[in-house]
Amino acid sequence: MNVIDLSRFQFASTSIFHFFFVSLTVGLAFLIAVMETIAFVKKDRGGRYDKMTNFFGHLFLINFAVGVVTGIVQEFQFGMNWSEYSRFVGNIFGVPLALEVLMAFFLESTFIGLWWFGKDRLPAWVRLASIWLVAIGTQISAFWIILANAWMHHPVGYRIENGQALLTSFSAVVFNYKAWLFTFHVNGSAWTIAGFFVLAISAYHLLRRRSVDVFSRSLRIGLVFAAIGTVLSASSGHLAAQADVYDQPMKFAAMEAQWEDSESPAPWSAIALVNEQERRNEASLEIPYLGSVLAYNNIEGSYRGLNSLNEEFQQTYGPGNYIPPVLPVYWSFRLMVGIGMLLLLTAFLGLFLWWRRRDGLDETRWYLRALVWIVPLPWLANFFGWIVTEMGRQPFMVYGLLTVEQGVSANSVGEVLAGLVGLWVVYLGLIGLDIYLLSVTARAGIHHTPSAQIAAAPAPDYADDEGFRDTVHDPGRRT
Repeated sequence: MNVIDLSRFQFASTSIFHFFFVSLTVGLAFLIAVMETIAFVKKDRGGRYDKMTNFFGHLFLINFAVGVVTGIVQEFQFGMNWSEYSRFVGNIFGVPLALEVLMAFFLESTFIGLWWFGKDRLPAWVRLASIWLVAIGTQISAFWIILANAWMHHPVGYRIENGQALLTSFSAVVFNYKAWLFTFHVNGSAWTIAGFFVLAISAYHLLRRRSVDVFSRSLRIGLVFAAIGTVLSASSGHLAAQADVYDQPMKFAAMEAQWEDSESPAPWSAIALVNEQERRNEASLEIPYLGSVLAYNNIEGSYRGLNSLNEEFQQTYGPGNYIPPVLPVYWSFRLMVGIGMLLLLTAFLGLFLWWRRRDGLDETRWYLRALVWIVPLPWLANFFGWIVTEMGRQPFMVYGLLTVEQGVSANSVGEVLAGLVGLWVVYLGLIGLDIYLLSVTARAGIHHTPSAQIAAAPAPDYADDEGFRDTVHDPGRRT
């Protein structure tokens, strides 16, 4: 592997590792704010909704604390591995990154401390306002980061001067339609992750008949969030793919492994044996009309193929190969969509069971078991989605303006490889620590004993002073 491939793999690893934490943080902050609001409206200080908020808030705090450091490494890589890219886009790219820190990070870090450590010292309305400011801060933070990324896919509001991109219209950058499509898609996926995270933990404890009064309600809140998140993610993702037909046609063609211009109506390739060397498909299972429907919401319509687009790009940008890695983009897209549809059906099946069986949802053990087992799937769908988005615009870093080869730093293979190995060791350790802490805390439940919680992350006593009656075996037993 050369410096370019190693640098790409290092930044991809950093981004996916970082997003492992971010996606849960963004979604769970909003979900916990809703829980806190319900507890406030019901005047439930010390009651079931208050315990629910504290329990899931503790999980949120663990993920936030472990994950916040991973984003710092990502920003350093712009200078270490992509210095030419930073020089080219620094005048534009630095603006949303600076605003993210000033408007969002300080907001989150300040009020998360007030919300958590002041829960027994501050009035209820102050605590409610604090968690909502944290939730709003996560949304603002996500928006500015997504805005910077969207500019790389669809650059607007700039001029090129002395080999650098200079900002000419901040409003054009802010109202970049690509940024808003990405924002809705990322937030929908974050809500999906948070919803299924809460669903899995709630189902785990309901299967064991622990704290049924609390987890029965968190299960229903999680269902609503999961349903909204899957619909928002699917609809915004569909619109983003349709936008690619016009502004990133090479990506859309790679998503469909369409080597030649399609016919009209265009079929949709469900499964294809892709031969990237010969630039064709060995075989393809196609569904008639569906390609046109996905691209244009119409049974008529064709789209360009990779080979003809590559010839056009060579005339526009100069000699070279402008076809992205088709195999990973094609299969990542199908895995993302397949998992997304499974999650959507699971969420709406839960709503149907809730409607038909009311309180019987807590007793539907096969469904509860399924919720526990599918908890990794939302993260996988997110990772596959980022692979489609970022690999689909290769070989460009800034679409149509700067290629990956032009943006890389003048490092040696050994330097990049050493950084890559170190990054994987540290990040895998952080992810392992995060999963371990979350698992121990989640399994311990609301009525834990000191031995069930590791000393490094002591959990508060969620039960009130008079005790809480467990529902495991003996309704009259104090816990």
